[in-house]
Amino acid sequence: MSWTRTFLAALAVCALLLTGTAGCGSGAAREQGANGVSPSPVGKVLDDTDDEGRHYREVGEGNAPEVGIEVQPDPGVDGSWDVRLTLHGFRLSPAGARSRAVAGRGLAYLFVDGRLVTRLRTPEYRLSAGLLPRGTHQVTVRLYADDGTVWAVDGEPVERTAALTASEAETAATTTSASTSKPSPAALSAPGARSRTGGRGSPERSGEAS
Repeated sequence: MSWTRTFLAALAVCALLLTGTAGCGSGAAREQGANGVSPSPVGKVLDDTDDEGRHYREVGEGNAPEVGIEVQPDPGVDGSWDVRLTLHGFRLSPAGARSRAVAGRGLAYLFVDGRLVTRLRTPEYRLSAGLLPRGTHQVTVRLYADDGTVWAVDGEPVERTAALTASEAETAATTTSASTSKPSPAALSAPGARSRTGGRGSPERSGEAS
């Protein structure tokens, strides 16, 4: 019967279309994972991670956010330190923001000697004296997207590190600029200042900007 043959032919065409669609999807998935880089609406999520296993999110230098950090002893008597961030091309997300990567948005993670202290949603923070006992310390700020990935450029995280020395007799304040290359002249000329920029935050022996 002609209507039966027509119906069976239509079913065969539908099955072929469904099979072809599934095959195309599988091939695309294989292609996306071939080079170890996941596609993303914002940059590329790399295989590289921070110490906690959070993946880097690579963006072009022209679209990359910048961060600077200034650490000064608090004028009070409790021995605390005031931290102030300088942000360019980046806004700190408010509480309740969706867990997804948005260009130029996210949180600033604050580390002392490689240990996470807090996640900042404001550009100012006070470090208690107990976090910076007598000696030399590295205070690092690193920018993260709201989904927990690390903003990165050329495979390196967007971060800044300030070196400071805490002692009973005196304190050495540290300032770094928001530039991706060198600290500002004011930072270098600040009394007792030590500055360091770029990279993963590993200290220089001399304490000078790298």
